[in-house]
Amino acid sequence: MQKTKLTVRVDQDLLNKLKRYALLNHTSLTDLIDAYLRQIPDQNPTAHTAIVNQLSGILSQDVSVEDYKKHLEDKYAR
Repeated sequence: MQKTKLTVRVDQDLLNKLKRYALLNHTSLTDLIDAYLRQIPDQNPTAHTAIVNQLSGILSQDVSVEDYKKHLEDKYAR
């Protein structure tokens, strides 16, 4: 994949915060921004975000919306 340069303007305070975060996480600003931007879903309505892809298939096919609502009622009933 060919990479290209991009100029982005951000507040100095935000830039300092991002630099600290990147340093603490042993990454670069470029890799940090690249990873974040890759989380934005395509305009394709069938495309899913990374979290949806991770969670897909966890529940049994037998679980219904009503089961989920009952679970929430039981969990958060006061």
